[in-house]
Amino acid sequence: MENNLLSVSKQSEVEALDSVYAKMVLDKALRDFRKKQIQKEIDQSLQDRNKEEFLRLTAELKDIS
Repeated sequence: MENNLLSVSKQSEVEALDSVYAKMVLDKALRDFRKKQIQKEIDQSLQDRNKEEFLRLTAELKDIS
């Protein structure tokens, strides 16, 4: 019985770690995707000579980097 409880406890720990790792991977993927989006928008703001948008986007990029 004690062996079984340890097994269940270890399994719960592994599942919790898997969940944390999955969240970390997803967060990184979303952050990387948003960075690429912002970089494209920065390029567009430069082409449009939109200083306000450029400043806003560069500040946002700095915040998530």
